[in-house]
Amino acid sequence: MKMELIQPFINAADAVFAESLNAPTKIGDLSMEENTYRRKGVAALIAIKGDIEGRIILDLSPEVAVKVASILAGAEVASSEQVVRETVCELANMVIGNSVTLLNDQGYKFKVFPPEIHMNDEGLAGSHDTEALVLAIETPCGEIYLNIAMHHLARRRNERDAVPAAR
Repeated sequence: MKMELIQPFINAADAVFAESLNAPTKIGDLSMEENTYRRKGVAALIAIKGDIEGRIILDLSPEVAVKVASILAGAEVASSEQVVRETVCELANMVIGNSVTLLNDQGYKFKVFPPEIHMNDEGLAGSHDTEALVLAIETPCGEIYLNIAMHHLARRRNERDAVPAAR
C-alpha cells in the first residue's frame, strides 16, 4: 500500500480526534491485515471510487463510542444507540473531509460515498492488490481504530508506471 494514499487519512484522523476531544492523541499500533477485518464495536464504512479506490472504516468499542458521543454532545449520552451511531458517522465524515482535501491536492479524482454503519462482525478482507492497514489512535476516551484499504485504479496505476521518473 502506498503511503501517499494512507497518510492523509492518518493525519486527518489524528487532527480531528485531537480537536474534537480537545485532548492530545497518539498514533498507536499499526498493522497490515490480510485476513478478514473483525469489527470492534460501532463502525462506519466509507467507500471511495475513482483514480483511487477502496474503503475506510472508523471503529470504536461501544464504551469508547459513548464517551466520545458524550464529549461531543456536551452532556452524558446514556448509551443511546442512535446518537452513538450518528456520532461515529459524523466523525468519519470529518476525517474523510480533511483527507479528501489532501488527496485532491495530489491530483486524484474520485467520489466519496456517505458513511454507512458497518454491522457485520467480520468481513471486508483485503484483496490481491489491496492490503488493509489498521491503526489504533489512542485518545483519553480509549482507542479508536481506523482501517484503511486503498489502491490505485488499474488504469491510473498503468499511467503512473508509464511516466518516466524525474531525475
